[in-house]
Amino acid sequence: MFADLVTFLSDPTNWSGPEGIPVRIVEHLYYSALAVAIATVIAVPIGMMIGHTHRGETFVVGLANGVRSLPSLGIMTFLVLVMGLGLLPPVLALVILGIPPLMAGTYAGVCNVDALAVDGARAMGMSEPQVLFRVELPNARPLILSGFRTAFLDVIATATIAAYVNLGGLGRYIFDGLAVYKYGEVAAGAIMVTATALLVDFVLMLLVKVSRPGLRLSHHSAKAIDALIAQANADQRGTQRDIREDVA
Repeated sequence: MFADLVTFLSDPTNWSGPEGIPVRIVEHLYYSALAVAIATVIAVPIGMMIGHTHRGETFVVGLANGVRSLPSLGIMTFLVLVMGLGLLPPVLALVILGIPPLMAGTYAGVCNVDALAVDGARAMGMSEPQVLFRVELPNARPLILSGFRTAFLDVIATATIAAYVNLGGLGRYIFDGLAVYKYGEVAAGAIMVTATALLVDFVLMLLVKVSRPGLRLSHHSAKAIDALIAQANADQRGTQRDIREDVA
């Protein structure tokens, strides 16, 4: 099988044309990016609201555990039976796979923002949307990106199912190779899926690291904490003055 793998990868005809490796990689990334983009539009607002209001937290945990246990190939097969062949069934199956980590990462990021910063923002007179978008989200960014990273990796690893319904992507090599017992082609497809996932993971890991502010708070969070401390100090001075007046 190793010799067949080397032969397949070293064949120039497999690196050019509409069915070449570069085209299959682009198709694979296109299916993955489309599914993650749709999942982001659905999951991130829900995670934001649940993390901000602390309502429905049990729903997030239950949904994440329940959806992750569903077989993506089974979901796609069911959707194909309902909708027919095409791009929509596999993309919807991948969207369902990508929603839980995105929702959980957003919820965890917003929910775990320092309560002192949130209370300080409210003490400054910020409205609830301002607290969410100017204080909580900037500080939740690392965890949100971590959820995005997990979702993208899960989707890339599973996007091979698109080939099961005669679409493209790197899964084409796996299913076509299995059909004609060309295990070198199957191995090549599996290796390229793994390499693509690792490369995307590396890029997203760098983005997560860049987004981490360490122990520093965002500008609005720092101002909110300063306002809360100033308010606390003013209240303390007022209490001490009242005590002195009562004693006098």
